[in-house]
Amino acid sequence: MRPVWAWALALAAIALAAAPLVAYWLTNPEDQRLVDLDVYRTGGTAILRGLPVYGVITPAPQLLPFTYPPIGAMLAVPLALISWPAAQWVWTTAIFAVLVVTVRLAFRPLFEGLRTPLGPRQGRPRGLLSGFPGGFFGGFLGGAAAVPLLVAVLTSACIYLMPIRDQVRFGQVDLFLLALCLVDCLACGPRWPRGMLIGLATAVKLTPGVFLIYLAVTGFPRRNGDPEQRRAFFMATFTAALLTLLPFLVMPQDARDFWFGALLDSERLGANAATTNQSLRGMLLRLYLPGPLTQVIWLAAVAVIGWYGFRHARRAFRDGDGLTGVALTGLMAVLLSPVAWIHHLAWVVVVLAALVGAGRDRMRLVVAGGVWLYYVLPIPWWGVSIKALEIPVFSPVIGKIVQNAFGLGAIVLVWLLGFRLPRHTRRVSECTHPGVRRG
Repeated sequence: MRPVWAWALALAAIALAAAPLVAYWLTNPEDQRLVDLDVYRTGGTAILRGLPVYGVITPAPQLLPFTYPPIGAMLAVPLALISWPAAQWVWTTAIFAVLVVTVRLAFRPLFEGLRTPLGPRQGRPRGLLSGFPGGFFGGFLGGAAAVPLLVAVLTSACIYLMPIRDQVRFGQVDLFLLALCLVDCLACGPRWPRGMLIGLATAVKLTPGVFLIYLAVTGFPRRNGDPEQRRAFFMATFTAALLTLLPFLVMPQDARDFWFGALLDSERLGANAATTNQSLRGMLLRLYLPGPLTQVIWLAAVAVIGWYGFRHARRAFRDGDGLTGVALTGLMAVLLSPVAWIHHLAWVVVVLAALVGAGRDRMRLVVAGGVWLYYVLPIPWWGVSIKALEIPVFSPVIGKIVQNAFGLGAIVLVWLLGFRLPRHTRRVSECTHPGVRRG
């Protein structure tokens, strides 16, 4: 049994790491504070007051409309029932709590290695387990304390990823939806029908719908698909459809306003060509090509990258690496969506876990460290500064490349997870076990 003191120390360390971020974003000017949380509350308030959900906006100077499906407004009603200061603290605390759960589940292969007692039967530990931090946590502090304290280290590191910082800055919901999909895919023996949480996340915000594709490609065709994934696909589809149709019975006018009006207006989400949109479409819009040409290139890119990403997600699942399959699918949610703000890249937490794996491969650890640093730095905004220099050729070309840094990084991560690292792992395995024949 893990000592209580280890978890208490871990939570204290996480709180200490989060404190500067919380202090900064919850004490900044009130009209700039957790603006997306204010949008959610506005949707909930509209329902309570009988106002049109898609006709109300947040107070000046933000003037932001509610952009989520009607079920999202219904679920936001509890936020509208508590005071604005209380909502800020409750939501921010929940963000960090969900991040801890996400780290604990996503890095499970690493934690399972640390929990294993090191003794004669295990032989000599390798990789991360033979040095710092794994050897330190697993040896000096003891196996029972290793997991909670490493959870603290990893969570503290993830807090300062720019997509996670933006979760706190805006009071965003993405991390909650990420956790629903992650838990649904990776939980062992869930007490709920698998697929239900993915259906809920898809009903609240459409981008998690990529996991319906993931369940489909891993569950079908029947002759070689996984039957549990197939059942999860039907449950996810049923749940999403049920929660989508329910508002037509409860608030029919708002449901019609969204599905036949607000949903079709992408500019309602904000300036699609802004730096914060790191989707494939956002990167292409910043090239300022003719509209029809941009549309054609975008659809072609979506088809190619979507095919590549889901193909390798299926392969990872069939190889027993469901974590990598989920990470690749999360990246698809960012790249294929028409609009994907930087905070949508919260999936980088799961990507880091997939890169680290069991922590026994130094190359994967080095790559994970580089990816972590890359997404900690505000690189896209450096591109804006470069463009502002107005140096002929250099500013417009290099500036746009740097401005697209996080989206381009996501494409590279798809290649790394889908092709490069699996190939590296197979080569290392062949060198370690030379007697094993190649397939």
